[in-house]
Amino acid sequence: MTNILIVEDEPRLAELLADYLRHSHFQPEHTASAVEAERRVREGHFDAVLLDLMLPDGDGMEVCKAIRRFSEVPVLMITARVEEVDRLLGLEIGADDYICKPFSPREVVARIKAVLRRARGEPRDREAGLTLDRHRFEAVHGETRVALTAIEFELLATLARQPGRIWSRDQLMDVIYPDHRVVSDRTIDSHIRKLRRKLSEGLDGDHDWIGSVYGVGYRLQTPEDRD
Repeated sequence: MTNILIVEDEPRLAELLADYLRHSHFQPEHTASAVEAERRVREGHFDAVLLDLMLPDGDGMEVCKAIRRFSEVPVLMITARVEEVDRLLGLEIGADDYICKPFSPREVVARIKAVLRRARGEPRDREAGLTLDRHRFEAVHGETRVALTAIEFELLATLARQPGRIWSRDQLMDVIYPDHRVVSDRTIDSHIRKLRRKLSEGLDGDHDWIGSVYGVGYRLQTPEDRD
């Protein structure tokens, strides 16, 4: 049985997440306490932790840092404010993923499964439903191939490393321009716009593969995210 610790101080949300996890054959446990969360991870065996940032007796980021001092258990941070994502992007707190409220419980389950696959070393290209052919600079979905430019391919490869994770424009610029040349945010936006159009037209016209988070950045959305 796969054990998931839910650290959340909203009882209804915690119970909703627990119900969805049980239906997906996980074994959830719940606490609303930062201190209790650290103790349970230290003393018990959990395969992943869903950790809210704002807790009555502590800061979720501090809990994550404390857990990282003794455990490599996957941690998914939950935040109620998009603005907090900037802090998460800028701090090396050791979280494996983060989810912004409001969210679909199905999305949470999908993100947990993706993080667990990465932790177990399963191929990442399957997480996004894509295979990336670096020799041909192509994205492959089923029997369909889409040709990309070198920059578009590197952008997609970066986003596909962690489906659902939000990448800031600065992070994406560091990837595609390792020489640190001076380019504007609009350059990234332009490449993303072209990549998004190619994926939508070539792979699945009903699915927007690249999602935007206003004021923060971009993320790869799997077809399952439409649920």
